[in-house]
Amino acid sequence: MILRPKKTNSGAPTLPAMAKNRSSKATILLIFISFIAFCAFVIVPVFAPLPSIQSRHHAHHSHPKKVHRKFEIADDMFWKDGEPFRIIGGDLHYFRVHPEYWEDRLLKAKALGLNTIQTYVPWNLHEPTPGKLVFEGFADIESFLNLCHKLDLLVMVRPGPYICAEWDWGGFPSWLSSMNPSPIPRSSDPAFLKLVERWWGKLLPKLVPLLYDNGGPIIMVQVENEYGSYGDDKAYLQHLITLARGHLGHDAILYTTDGGSRENLEKGTIRGDSVFSAVDFTTGDDPWPIFKLQKEFNAPGKSPPLSTEFYTGWLTHWGEKNAKTDADSTAAALEEILRKNGSAVLYMAHGGSNFGFYNGANTGANEADYKPDLTSYDYDAPIREAGDVDNSKFNAIRRVIARYSSVPLPSIPSDNKKATYGPIHLQRQSSLFDMFDFTNSSNAIKSKNPMSMENVGQVENMGRVNYGPFIFDRKGILSSVYLDRNRLQGWRMFPIPLHNLNEVPNYNPIMQATYSAFSGISTSRKRLMNKSENTSKEPAFYSGHFFIGKSSQIKDTFLSFNNWGKGIVFVNDFNLGRYWPLKGPQCTLYVPAPVLKHGDNFLVILELESPDPKLVVHTVDEPDFTCGFNGMNIHRM
Repeated sequence: MILRPKKTNSGAPTLPAMAKNRSSKATILLIFISFIAFCAFVIVPVFAPLPSIQSRHHAHHSHPKKVHRKFEIADDMFWKDGEPFRIIGGDLHYFRVHPEYWEDRLLKAKALGLNTIQTYVPWNLHEPTPGKLVFEGFADIESFLNLCHKLDLLVMVRPGPYICAEWDWGGFPSWLSSMNPSPIPRSSDPAFLKLVERWWGKLLPKLVPLLYDNGGPIIMVQVENEYGSYGDDKAYLQHLITLARGHLGHDAILYTTDGGSRENLEKGTIRGDSVFSAVDFTTGDDPWPIFKLQKEFNAPGKSPPLSTEFYTGWLTHWGEKNAKTDADSTAAALEEILRKNGSAVLYMAHGGSNFGFYNGANTGANEADYKPDLTSYDYDAPIREAGDVDNSKFNAIRRVIARYSSVPLPSIPSDNKKATYGPIHLQRQSSLFDMFDFTNSSNAIKSKNPMSMENVGQVENMGRVNYGPFIFDRKGILSSVYLDRNRLQGWRMFPIPLHNLNEVPNYNPIMQATYSAFSGISTSRKRLMNKSENTSKEPAFYSGHFFIGKSSQIKDTFLSFNNWGKGIVFVNDFNLGRYWPLKGPQCTLYVPAPVLKHGDNFLVILELESPDPKLVVHTVDEPDFTCGFNGMNIHRM
């Protein structure tokens, strides 16, 4: 956004000998004789070996009654269709994976040994502008859930409204902060609750036919996310529960997730049996004292031990070393949960990418210590950003899960092939400032004082804070501006037309010029253009293209931005996200094959600081996280 003033240049659960009442005695009347037959049968666990458990019987007449689909909690266990069930799940976010790769990633999750997928639902992706609901493309959650069902994977859905997730503003739409007065997120503020009611009123009805009891894959729905780490507004939580029940019914299992401390659980849970309280904690911590604490916040018999975020890796901010965790230690920590009949959800099973402008940010000790997240959300997960599974962490975790599965695990799919398409030579198209006619006020937003980016609809801002006390993170110039002690007033603001993930491209004259530039300018002439102008250190658009001769040659690739400064990348109008090799550690951006096409492929970048003097971007066949520091840039956790 360009702004100019006018006048200036616990212990393990005990498995009972007799399980929950599942069917009851059969009564057979014979003329004058009646008798009651009591039967018991042994239940065989589906996914994980548990001690043999007998089941009581429901009443039925003459013929056995078919078991209805039912997922429930009793005797401190999960039950699926009358049989004890252990959740061995993993987070895999549909909005961080190209839809054409959803099935590939889910099949790899099954090969890891998972029986359940957990996913957030980002409000800002589905309602990018007020009242405009989007459920297509990357936002087609129904297709994703149906695909999970087709592949026999259960699902735990986390619809927020706050999700954290290292996602821009924790999933809240940026336009919330442009409202006057601004609603107070994560609170019982009536203005905020009214917006949540409108959002959930569109989302939750879509989930109803996909609930497990209705024939779908969804076994549980989370309310809020780690609220105990943020606030203690019980009226807010209770309102969300009432709202969810109104749409999903009283049989749906609602759950909360909070850090495994008494303080977090006191603030973030609703006691009683209306909501199941789950926990998360640092990988490597002794899980069983935490599971014992968890039981205090659930109704008797309603506390199966569950870690809903078992961390397989960790996030990385720009300017940090790339986070890595040891494969064997991670697998051993998981086994400590599984060997005593606990359940766990891997966070993450597959991280994916923060495409577009959707990466989040954290803060340190104070609000000024701003730490934006990388475009890559690889997370050092067992299924890597590009879907690769040929790695030590995948194999170590799979070996552990295999020991607790009563069925053979599927074979491991091959990694997707990668390709390189040579160097891409770019040409400077225009300065960023050339996009604007500052003499024409028709495209300007006028205001007495500077307005925030949210107020003028600009999203590019390096990512809003998604966690902690400083999540009220508006962007832009948020106070008056003074020159020689005089306040500058009478501003004109010019938003930059850059489209986000899953959005139809805005009209951008520079972008449009890119696609015709190569037909009107010969290669020799491009090479003769003024070199100093090409490498000017002001924000500017650069473009280039590369050719793929056959459809069979379309593969995943990575773009290497070594020697470039900081900017934004578009390939065939798809917003890959941000690069910042000067800061590091990420040097490359992942390009999924479905983004590419047979023939000419166009690359457009907005370089904000200093372009590569050679104006070249290289395609490579593997990721690189060694920028910004000397030597190997890996942070062992």
